[in-house]
Amino acid sequence: MSTWYALLVVLVAVERLAELVVARRNARWSLARGGVVAGRRHYPWMVALHTGLLIACLLEVWLTDRPFVPTLGWPMFVLVLAAQGLRWWCIATLGRQWNTEVIVVPGLPLVSRGPYRLTWLRHPNYVAVAVEGAALPLVHTAWLTAVAFTVLNAALMVVRIRCEESALGELSAVAPAGSRSQDGALE
Repeated sequence: MSTWYALLVVLVAVERLAELVVARRNARWSLARGGVVAGRRHYPWMVALHTGLLIACLLEVWLTDRPFVPTLGWPMFVLVLAAQGLRWWCIATLGRQWNTEVIVVPGLPLVSRGPYRLTWLRHPNYVAVAVEGAALPLVHTAWLTAVAFTVLNAALMVVRIRCEESALGELSAVAPAGSRSQDGALE
């Protein structure tokens, strides 16, 4: 395994830890404003899947002696960087409304700037996750990890998006007229 690939995976892990710091701070802010948490049952599975992705990237390359194939690896590296850029664009755009958990704060307006102005792209943060989850293992040809993560993440996103939509629907049913919750704040 290339030392630089191990470093890349470690850097992605550090980025994920930074996300958790931001998410915890934002969760405190949201809960202090009456935020409602939903989807607690699927959240540990999401944490396990994302942790497993990072571990599996290293293990598959190491145990199966996967080569670095430049014609695949470099484009996948660019996609990993692009996914990071999109993720942090989402986080910056949503500010305190961004979280890794499903937390809906009553009365917050819908964010319609940044990547959320693209009406055809309802969940841009999840696009970043999907791209990263496929591309990071493929940087070093860990195709089993890429396929496994993609399939498991797709199943988890069905649950996650349904949870978010339900939480938003319940809140809008009891919210004052004219107020809407931020869909993207849940990503």
